[in-house]
Amino acid sequence: MYAIGYDIGSSSIKAALVNLASGARLGIAQYPESEMPITAIKAGWAEQDPEEWWKAVCHTSKQLLAEFPETRNQISSIGISYQMHGLVLVDKHKQIIRPAIIWCDSRAIPYGDSAYKELGSSYCLEHLLNSPGNFTAAKLAWVQEHEPENYSKIHKIMLPGDYIAMRLTENITTSMSGLSEGIFWDFRQHVVSKKILEHFNIDASLLPEILPCTSEQGVTSNSASKATGLAQGIPVTYRAGDQANNALSLSILEPGEIAATGGTSGVVYGVSDQLKTDSKQRINSFAHVNHSKEQIRIGQLLCINGAGSQYAWIRKQIHSTKKTYAELESRIANIPVGSLGLRMIPFGNGAERMLNNLQTGAQLNNLQFALHTKDHIIRAGLEGIAFAFVYGIHILQELGVDPQHIRVGNDNLFQSPVFSSTIAEFLGCEIQVMDTTGADGAAKASGIAQGFYSDFKEAVANTPFIQTFSPTTKDSAYENAYQIWKNDLNTLIKNK
Repeated sequence: MYAIGYDIGSSSIKAALVNLASGARLGIAQYPESEMPITAIKAGWAEQDPEEWWKAVCHTSKQLLAEFPETRNQISSIGISYQMHGLVLVDKHKQIIRPAIIWCDSRAIPYGDSAYKELGSSYCLEHLLNSPGNFTAAKLAWVQEHEPENYSKIHKIMLPGDYIAMRLTENITTSMSGLSEGIFWDFRQHVVSKKILEHFNIDASLLPEILPCTSEQGVTSNSASKATGLAQGIPVTYRAGDQANNALSLSILEPGEIAATGGTSGVVYGVSDQLKTDSKQRINSFAHVNHSKEQIRIGQLLCINGAGSQYAWIRKQIHSTKKTYAELESRIANIPVGSLGLRMIPFGNGAERMLNNLQTGAQLNNLQFALHTKDHIIRAGLEGIAFAFVYGIHILQELGVDPQHIRVGNDNLFQSPVFSSTIAEFLGCEIQVMDTTGADGAAKASGIAQGFYSDFKEAVANTPFIQTFSPTTKDSAYENAYQIWKNDLNTLIKNK
């Protein structure tokens, strides 16, 4: 039997077809091939049309079935991974009311800050494990005040993965882990936070039915079957936010284990068995896929908004979208560490949580016309993102997380030897690259509710390693380049 997994990103949608018996991936499809557009009407805003996600799901499904037609009637389950913290609104006819406000939109920061002050830091950090910040609940509060006509039409609010599940099954449901990432969940009481709903004057009826992330959440409808090519009646049995799902895919399930990803945003994700978080609010804590009232498993997430988005910008604006990332990598083979003094700050994609929600913008510093070329900009861009990861991991180290190795997938920035080696050399830890994607992990996890696997660990047990980037001798060039970069960042922060 087979399973199909979807990874609903803000750049593209991936679908993977997996053999549940062997754990092997038959095929993977991605759409669109270039980055999916994000609409920004104002600075700090970021919206997408959920219908475009659905069209991409349909496209990738048909692509896989065209390649492997014999599997169509043997697909036993569907898993969904999705971009976290987004807000999708539908009316009683299940129609989209307005574009989705996605994860990197920062318009709701004042609403989250106000809630944090009025509810109190003790309640927020002890019960929600976060400030309400810029997450789904605060985004909904923004709609309530600024778009009352749209707010009055709301039947249900959803996260992006909930929306795709609805399109597949016609059922509107969510999960505890999903509500935790929206800052709706009270971890101490193990229920939806009444205080958050009361503070924002949100009617509890707007929240969908809550189901476990591994459970039968509906089956593919007749209309979904026609749109995707999938057989009717396939159960959707797994759903989780992309970072928790990415950690699962890399078999990061127990306290002390760490995963990272370098997609549109960059993330370092560690697992803890404690209901605690960073008092300075530089990291966020959400329910991991295996969290329960009885077994605490909290994902400590440190996000870097300006990561792959910066590298994509360099590719588009400095070179050309016709150039592959591998071609860009080959161009910088002979560019030295530090890019001859050229430095790039990558924080140009909205407010940065690990910088206390500052919107610093990106910077290219010390550009010398007689010295630097496009290739130096590529290297400086990659190093800038790597240094942002190092800066963030130092925050986790302050909280007692000291990685001996970091596991990553093979479908993002960590494919770059320059990027991975910079982090490995500087932190003195291994970067272990595994042959998996979020779509693979979602497909495998969907087999748990069907009884193909006993638990998450068994579901991902056979994931192979591709390569390891190991630190060599400590190169002072990395330390020197990072310290200069860090000084640039501190100056930028001071001036904001």
